Amino acid sequence: MAEELLINVNPFETRVALLSGGSIQELHLARSEGYSLTGNIYVGRVERIVPGMQAAFVNIGLERPGFLHVRDIDGPTLMLGDEAPPPADIRQLLHEGQEIMVQVAKDPISGKGARLTCQLTIASRYLVMMPLTDHIGISQRIEDDEERGRLRDLIDQLRRGHEISAGFIVRTAAEGASADLIEMDIQVLSGIWQKILLNKGDVPRPGVVFEEIPLHTRIVRDLAGPKLERIYIDDRHTFQRVHDFVEDFLPQFTDRLHLYEQRNPLFERFGLEEELNRALAKKVPLKSGGHLIIEQTEAMITVDVNTGGYLGTSSLEETVFRTNLEAAQTVPRQLRLRNLGGIIVIDFIDMMDPEHQRQVLRALEKTSEEDPARIRIEGFSSLGLVQMSRKRTRESLLQQVCQACSECAGQGVVKTPQTTCVEVFRAILQDARSRCAADSGTGPGEYLIRATEDVVDRLLDEDADQLAWLSRETGRDVRIQVEPSYGPGQFDIMLVQDARRPGVT
Repeated sequence: MAEELLINVNPFETRVALLSGGSIQELHLARSEGYSLTGNIYVGRVERIVPGMQAAFVNIGLERPGFLHVRDIDGPTLMLGDEAPPPADIRQLLHEGQEIMVQVAKDPISGKGARLTCQLTIASRYLVMMPLTDHIGISQRIEDDEERGRLRDLIDQLRRGHEISAGFIVRTAAEGASADLIEMDIQVLSGIWQKILLNKGDVPRPGVVFEEIPLHTRIVRDLAGPKLERIYIDDRHTFQRVHDFVEDFLPQFTDRLHLYEQRNPLFERFGLEEELNRALAKKVPLKSGGHLIIEQTEAMITVDVNTGGYLGTSSLEETVFRTNLEAAQTVPRQLRLRNLGGIIVIDFIDMMDPEHQRQVLRALEKTSEEDPARIRIEGFSSLGLVQMSRKRTRESLLQQVCQACSECAGQGVVKTPQTTCVEVFRAILQDARSRCAADSGTGPGEYLIRATEDVVDRLLDEDADQLAWLSRETGRDVRIQVEPSYGPGQFDIMLVQDARRPGVT
């Protein structure tokens, strides 16, 4: 299907959307504080070694130290002034206070620091340079053996011609690319690496020594392919910057760049605002009438498939199969749009026919092939679940634009007024009995309950008898006060010594 790239730019946010067949496939956001840190290279300082995890925490100047595991130091690494194969134990490789050059492999997510690596890479349009190895790799998406051989021989020839010892991974976009384009990429990447080596001694400790290109340019570099027909940009300055980049590195796309100057906002013009809001909801409707429920948790992503209002036409098995088939084609797109990664468990509706299971699994695999992220899919388990994984490098769409609810602390539920009333009764009884045990007796004063309006209403209505019993049991009057600033489940109990009003009020 034909693809379009929409770049919406304003002073407080940059949004880039990839459309395929008029439907959004991928969204990237950069707020005023910046976009993804993935790919940035830092000179960091080792703060702490954790032998039990065979890992180190490295200060790179961010809010939290980054996490560096020993397996991300395997092979040749670049220490400042020290290059050697690492031993098996991280304590023999690193020490606290040591300065080290690292790259962000995964952004800080959910309170965790960035995932770091010493296996540095620098990406361009056609290649990924690995300056500390001599390996040559070819993208698995390039399936033609003859083309794979051509690219491998070309890289090896150009490396020897320019006396470059670095390794390279050939990206999917390089399929069919000319030798001149590949050579230009090698020269650009080599120049960037030489600049990094020259600048590493001058940056503050800790500090950044290399930053990836801006969001709009990076996305054009990574997503521009043969299917991309148009690129719309609604900001003149950004349009010129992207135009200059495309002229230098992607000249075949110059005519596909368009400055969007219509009065109707770019994303509204393509109907994306409403679709992006739907991408934040748990429920995803299917065209057949069924729906998905997508739950994002700390440990994994769960997807539940339901027939919903789809009644089918012939048999239950056929209805279930059609719903599961549509779900298998929808789930990969939703994962990509929402940028959900990690372990994903899909609970398809139970199917009795093994052939139906095979077709659903094949549909899931085929649709996932369109996703540039690395995906691994397992077959149906004995419980009828499909487990898959998707590489996660940055926060999901939900994490980027939402925060945990202050009322429920992100749980999605709050305590009922009845539960809160029971907790109030229990707290008063416990306080009264502890005072009796301390021989303080009942004494003067009254209990003051401060809670939300719905809790107070219940105390004065359904739970009035229990409240009266509580007053008799404790030997103290009980007074109630509405506290508008309190949230669900929140209350306070105070013993007011200068009580003036007797009884329950």
